Amino acid sequence: MTDNEIDQDKVIAVLNKILETELAGVVRYTHYSLMVLGFNRIPIVSWMRGQASESMTHATEAGELVTHLGGHPSLGIGPLLETMQHDIGAILQESLEHEMLALSMYRELLQLVQDRDVMLEEYARRMIAQEEMHAGDMRKMLKKPG
Repeated sequence: MTDNEIDQDKVIAVLNKILETELAGVVRYTHYSLMVLGFNRIPIVSWMRGQASESMTHATEAGELVTHLGGHPSLGIGPLLETMQHDIGAILQESLEHEMLALSMYRELLQLVQDRDVMLEEYARRMIAQEEMHAGDMRKMLKKPG
């Protein structure tokens, strides 16, 4: 492997971790959407289900890149730890932690492909920007008004 080539095995491994993490996001956000109660339920449920749908899109995209590189998409799913705390604050905090995990994986991918593969670098940068926006939205939602 020269300095300008990607380590395909490492890249595929990170993409499979991303795939598993995003699939866990589908399950996590769907579960959370079922657990939301209270006055603000409807907009929060809608937002959570949108996050689940977006996670599925992200998982599919990562899987497509795995096969693009000649790899085999993982059938695994990332961690699904449940704290059994279902108030909105706890749900958002757990969601933020999940987004930060995904963000770290996209950054790891970027390090592997930067200045070596334009397509994968652009993908990683796009996903980092999206995950940072999600994390920022969650941080805003976790702040108390006033």
